Amino acid sequence: MMQKRVNDIEQEQSKGLCVSPRAKRLARTVGWGALLAGVLLAAYGFWGRVQVSRAALETQQQFANLVPVVRTSVVQTVAGPRQLDLPGTIRPFDSATIFARATGYIAKRMVDIGSRVKKGDTLAIIAAPDLDQQLAQARAQVTQLEATIEQVHANAELAHATNQRTTKLVQQGWQTQQQGDVDRLTAKAQDAALNVAQANLKVQRAVVARLEELTSFERVVAPFDGVITGRNVDVGDLVMADTSGGTSMFTMDRTAVLRTQVYVPQDSVFAIKDGLEAGVTVPELPGRVFRGKIARNASSLQAGTRTLLTEVDVDNPNGELRAGIYCRVHFEIPRQEPVIIVPSQAVIFNSNGLTAAVYENGVARIRHLDLLRDDGAQVEVRAGLKPGDRIILSPPIDIRDGMRVQTGEDSATKTASINTNAG
Repeated sequence: MMQKRVNDIEQEQSKGLCVSPRAKRLARTVGWGALLAGVLLAAYGFWGRVQVSRAALETQQQFANLVPVVRTSVVQTVAGPRQLDLPGTIRPFDSATIFARATGYIAKRMVDIGSRVKKGDTLAIIAAPDLDQQLAQARAQVTQLEATIEQVHANAELAHATNQRTTKLVQQGWQTQQQGDVDRLTAKAQDAALNVAQANLKVQRAVVARLEELTSFERVVAPFDGVITGRNVDVGDLVMADTSGGTSMFTMDRTAVLRTQVYVPQDSVFAIKDGLEAGVTVPELPGRVFRGKIARNASSLQAGTRTLLTEVDVDNPNGELRAGIYCRVHFEIPRQEPVIIVPSQAVIFNSNGLTAAVYENGVARIRHLDLLRDDGAQVEVRAGLKPGDRIILSPPIDIRDGMRVQTGEDSATKTASINTNAG
């Protein structure tokens, strides 16, 4: 509006109109006011930029002088046994698949899945009439051969008696030499026939014994104390006693003692010894620890995983544990010498390798580490640290050797000093 008024006045002047002195004064006042306003706006903008630059410089200076506060932990040696926790699988101590040894039909079945049996208990009875007939026939043949032996034995005695009489007559000249040879050889032939008959009797008795053994398999019995875990037959089923394709009747496990199988990594193999005690825990049974001992190991590591198959025997008289379940096996392995253990959050991994920062008199010192073992939460250090070092936990990402740092204790001491001086 004011600028428009000035323009109007100037236009009037340009037209040669008469302008009063008052109008001229007003025009000059308006012009100087506009100029002053522009100067003030420019000064205000310059002052704002100066303030922003000053704040940025102060922030940069504070950042440059900032001493980060870090958490530390005193390094100590550990001489107690090392805890080793590994996943494992519980297996039955014995497991058997029971096949039919006699061909026939299932006449009776005494057990089912889950049945607990003792050694020698009858599981099933097989009806095998063909096998029974073969046994009866074999026994009859034994009786026949025994009678044959008696007959051959009598013939042999007669031949020996005849030979003795003929021998005397030949010596006295009352019988020809040919007749003497015939009677002598006849006696020997009867002896040979007796031997053949006795051998045939032994063979037949062996056949009877084999058939008696086979007929004993008509009664299927438990080979050990355990529980039936599988049933594949029922009453009336035909089972075959073929050596290559026999019928699988039952499966059973011995569960009074269980084998806990665990694979021990290579770094712990030499500390694992038979007889070492172990604890077994199951996630579904919280608070329960089942004790056992290492009973055996494979002695050779698996090539693919570099682990050693180890078995821990655990007593299970009440059946609280089940074969086939997942478990955790806990070992306490004696240490050959004390070691230094630090939290894994103190380890720095970068282009320089594995390092750690140690707090020394207000500065950080970088130490290169030689790790012995890493279990994820903690690491065992072979070299690089010594007892008493104050290691920095979760160090700043830009930490470097000689960098100034302070601990929480240093910060608290400095704050207390400032408060004292202010008082």
